[in-house]
Amino acid sequence: MTNKVHIIGGGLAGSEAAWQLAETGVKVRLSEMRGGGEMTPAHQTDGLAELVCSNSFRSDDADNNAVGLLHAEMRALGSLIMAAGDAHRVPAGTALAVDRDGFSAQVTATLAAHPNVEIVRERIDRVPDSGLTIVATGPLTALRLAESIGAATGSDALAFFDAIAPIVHRDSIDMSVCWMASRWAKGDTKDYINCPMTKDQYLAFVSGLLDGEKTAFKEWEKDTPYFEGCMPIEVMAERGEDTLRYGPMKPVGLDDPKTGRWPYAVVQLRQDNALGTLWNMVGFQTKLKHGAQVELFRTIPGLENAEFARLGGLHRNTFINSPKLLDETLRLKAAPHIRFAGQITGCEGYVESAAIGLLAGRFAAAELTGTTLAPPPPTTALGALLGHITGGADAASYQPMNINFGLFPPITGRMKKAYRKQAYTKQARADLAKWLASNPPRDFSGRGTMRSMAEGSAAQEAPPPHFVRSPSPAKAGEEF
Repeated sequence: MTNKVHIIGGGLAGSEAAWQLAETGVKVRLSEMRGGGEMTPAHQTDGLAELVCSNSFRSDDADNNAVGLLHAEMRALGSLIMAAGDAHRVPAGTALAVDRDGFSAQVTATLAAHPNVEIVRERIDRVPDSGLTIVATGPLTALRLAESIGAATGSDALAFFDAIAPIVHRDSIDMSVCWMASRWAKGDTKDYINCPMTKDQYLAFVSGLLDGEKTAFKEWEKDTPYFEGCMPIEVMAERGEDTLRYGPMKPVGLDDPKTGRWPYAVVQLRQDNALGTLWNMVGFQTKLKHGAQVELFRTIPGLENAEFARLGGLHRNTFINSPKLLDETLRLKAAPHIRFAGQITGCEGYVESAAIGLLAGRFAAAELTGTTLAPPPPTTALGALLGHITGGADAASYQPMNINFGLFPPITGRMKKAYRKQAYTKQARADLAKWLASNPPRDFSGRGTMRSMAEGSAAQEAPPPHFVRSPSPAKAGEEF
């Protein structure tokens, strides 16, 4: 196969970039080291787009939530990641959570079946000197490649710690103690398992977090900051006795059917696979050692006999100083044949990572024809996220960021707070429609090879030129 674009990294960003390029007729070489005898500290499989932390894509509310809006925009652009996520949705109230194994399997099979994609299981140790390249190695970039990236950027990489929450076997949870409910009874079903705590139980739990044996840091890791959106629970507990009760253990909106009242604190678990046999401890990222986790988490009411499919963990995430190093189309200023995509750019979150991969793929496809694809308007979720990464943030204090309305240009005029979010999303939809109309998807190969996402990995008939069909969007709900 003659490859026009080399993508390094088969995570969500790399997979989405490969799909977007392949759908425009561009040949892609997708290099992924997992499956070739290599593994990262956090991954467990060699599947593309493996979800290593939570199984949630967060809110699917496109009217009131920035990440829900990003979902909708990606669907409109024929996103493979969103199509696979919708196909493998599991109950999670008004959030979009997925069966992680089915999701990864569909992404892997779809790309493997695409005639324009070559998946190569190989470790890349240095950034190529020539040829269009997208580096989407994520926050767990292998050391040699990270060193090569450092040399290419002429700048030290930034880093932070990220933590993974435990997963519990459903049949080991005591449902005579716990109950099923969504906060404020949102959604059509009762999607969360709730473990109630009294004040004494909560205070004992916090004490156990503070006293529990933690993962030791290497000398070079000691000054590495945490990402605020994925803070280990014991670090939150250090900030004050009630911090967890106002965070992942907040009891508001959850009536215990045994008392008719809110408990003092609550631990929630969310379904992690389609079978409903595995449940994720929501917000329970931790750096406690495994033995300490088992001992402490079995003091939670209802989890006294919990069996863990996976315990929590901690890994070091690496990202570049994108506002300083990248141009508005994600090219490395010092070496424009290289683009970066995904979490290595400093965006945070599954969907955000895939969104930047989507844009990197489209920018690279346009470049192959000698044309320029205008970035999405900053009033859209895609444009706001891209703008933050490529210059909107202060390079001197750049830190990972999820999509949020604070990245959008302010809405002018006075209005009630309840309507402000809808004003953002209404403007975003209108501006994205105009952008799509002036930048329609194109078959850059001239050979009519564009394909649409099909169920599983099977191909359907090719759509007319300049159009890419995307799956029907899932019903949007309220903010999670």
